[in-house]
Amino acid sequence: MTKPLDIAFFASSLVSAYWNGAATYYRGIVRALHERGHKVRFYEPDAFGRQQHRDMADPDWAEVIVYPGEGDDNALRMVEHARGADLVIKASGVGVFDELLEKAVLDLQGPGTRVVFWDVDAPATLDRMAANPQDPFRHCVPRYDLILTYGGGDPVVEAYESFGARHCVPIYNALDPSTHHPVDPQPSFEADLGFLGNRLPDREARVNQFFLHAASLLPEKRFLLGGSGWGDKEMPTNVKYMGHVYTGDHNAFNGTPMAVLNVSRDSMARYGFSPATRVFEAAGAGACLITDAWKGIEMFLEPGREVLVAENGDQVAEHLKQLDRPTAHRIGQAALKRVLAEHTYAHRVLQLEALLEGREVRALAEGTA
Repeated sequence: MTKPLDIAFFASSLVSAYWNGAATYYRGIVRALHERGHKVRFYEPDAFGRQQHRDMADPDWAEVIVYPGEGDDNALRMVEHARGADLVIKASGVGVFDELLEKAVLDLQGPGTRVVFWDVDAPATLDRMAANPQDPFRHCVPRYDLILTYGGGDPVVEAYESFGARHCVPIYNALDPSTHHPVDPQPSFEADLGFLGNRLPDREARVNQFFLHAASLLPEKRFLLGGSGWGDKEMPTNVKYMGHVYTGDHNAFNGTPMAVLNVSRDSMARYGFSPATRVFEAAGAGACLITDAWKGIEMFLEPGREVLVAENGDQVAEHLKQLDRPTAHRIGQAALKRVLAEHTYAHRVLQLEALLEGREVRALAEGTA
């Protein structure tokens, strides 16, 4: 970059992963921005119990500004506080004030300020706009200087352009090796297959198929489930439910079982080119990853060598039948080597800088530096 940027970032939370699946993504991007010399102010509301379930203190690589989760005036005060920033980012899924912030940040545009919408759930946003011609965000899309997404590839880019976006580019999920890396196994996480994910309406049916059905087919195998919301779910007896797993335990959760499972939400799988944060967290821990099938996986990991791909729960069970620890270790190590070489947040921020300077824009959509 020609000069360090003063960046104002409006999003769900940087300091809490509680009901906040984008936390790892935000942390990786913001830390990498700091390491490149940029200054980030991260505005997050006190909402959904996130501040009461923090899993990190305020970092030294960002200024975290927590504001009340109620009262429009509080949110508008934060917008005014951000005035004068070089780059203002409104992320999707704040959870409160979203409609207000989507419009209000656009008032900060000026000769020295670019305003960006960063969509961490583009399929949901696009489906919502497509279903509702009166959705107010439709009028905001063409006004943003840039739309960024954390996945989706050409299908998402084309959909955003159909709503009048000036420019839309995916900045994919990635690995922060300082936080996600191999660690010693932890006995409490011993299993043949682990799955970590909150219970969400458009994921549950796929978890039933890819995880719980596979468990029912292999009663002799041990399955481990982590995440919020599954407590009253009926499960096979060989499934152990851990509840919410704090981010400090994610490396051990990913690295201890023989394999771990990624299950995309319905909308992410439909659009494709949307590797979840968990994909890179698992690879960073050297885990053997089994993922549900989605278009574009080969852009990130090579099926059969760096990741195992399954079309359904039957195929998950078949992978587990054939898998042994040495093979799982070999796959996990190959994935770790690949993501360190090509898919870290340092790579992603170099892409972002190039985009903001008008360089190599197309390369971003291909996931290359």
